[in-house]
Amino acid sequence: MISPDRLEPDEHDWLIAPATRRVIAALEAAEPHSARFVGGCVRNALLRQPVDDIDIATTLVPERAAEALKAAGIAVHETGIAHGTLTAVADHQPFEITTLRRDVSTDGRRATVAFTTDWAEDARRRDFTLNAIYAEPDGTLIDYASGVEDALHRRILFIGRPEDRIAEDYLRILRFFRFFAWYGHGEPDPDALAACAAMRDGLAHLSAERVWKETKKLLAAEDPCASLAAMDEADVMTALYGPLDRTRLDRLVEMGEADAFLRFLALCPDDAAGETLAQGMKMSNAAKDRLRTALDPDFAAAVLANWQTRAGLEKLVYRKGNEAVADRLALNFASQETPPEGWGGALAHARSFHPPVFPVTGADLLAAGMEKGPQLGETLTRLEDRWVESRFALMRDELLGSL
Repeated sequence: MISPDRLEPDEHDWLIAPATRRVIAALEAAEPHSARFVGGCVRNALLRQPVDDIDIATTLVPERAAEALKAAGIAVHETGIAHGTLTAVADHQPFEITTLRRDVSTDGRRATVAFTTDWAEDARRRDFTLNAIYAEPDGTLIDYASGVEDALHRRILFIGRPEDRIAEDYLRILRFFRFFAWYGHGEPDPDALAACAAMRDGLAHLSAERVWKETKKLLAAEDPCASLAAMDEADVMTALYGPLDRTRLDRLVEMGEADAFLRFLALCPDDAAGETLAQGMKMSNAAKDRLRTALDPDFAAAVLANWQTRAGLEKLVYRKGNEAVADRLALNFASQETPPEGWGGALAHARSFHPPVFPVTGADLLAAGMEKGPQLGETLTRLEDRWVESRFALMRDELLGSL
């Protein structure tokens, strides 16, 4: 395989987009040759994958970069200025601008940095070779760490000694498995895997928020199973989450279920341990509610008893919502060695069915002569139950006529 020496602008729209050119022009006006693309945008362009975020490295110190951008009419947000990072917004598109850096000290969680104008020094402090490829504004590639070759051959290699890179930030253990899930091929690098296993205790120093964010990204890969197996081999899974069974997740991936949170649910035990794990991950309240509902044993039993008929599924969707029912159905099916006949149709219906709105309100009952009080609420609930049992067929007048 011949490694390219540049990205052709006419093949990568983001390189020549007006917003991109405005940002580059602003930085280069302050100092020629001061800006290069770096990281995911360059890596993904090489791999012919979508480019979602555009990161730019610059020799300009943050204050000077901000001045240059503002002078060009570009909005600037100081999102991480202590570490040299600004977010520029041009034509409603964000660009992360980071001054070249070198680490002064690290504690495995955060680093104290100093700015530099040495591109090779900046490259050496990055995590993986495929993330340390730079591209000039015209697309010319600058590669200090053989990252182009590694990217094209789907090799996830730490820059320098894996132990040194991990000691700078223990999250790089989880990032190694995340990048292997997304971009790796074949077996993971043995030196990297050994370092991750040997230094896994350092994961305990990380915040739950950082671990959860990285976990979701890993599980969003098309097929994270090989990476998760490698995590298991290195005992990183247990260090992060406690003992988990991957069987249900493997089956869920085989079924084509791509939702990262649903995949996480598949890893969780169907008991209180699952909720404990959620608490430790510092999820949002909405995510915790989703997990709690999916792993509730009574709800799991109700889904198991009613999934084979459309009427049964529709009642459950009305009571619990599409997402909750679909989550539990998928988990039930993935818990079996072979999903039962009709599972795909049931899952599709649980996701697509939109229940009608209950046609009777409290105001209707008051207008019919009922007094305010507990009986009104009880009557409304009884009518709603009848309406649901009719598979939403009874009309408002029919329901009110039965009072």
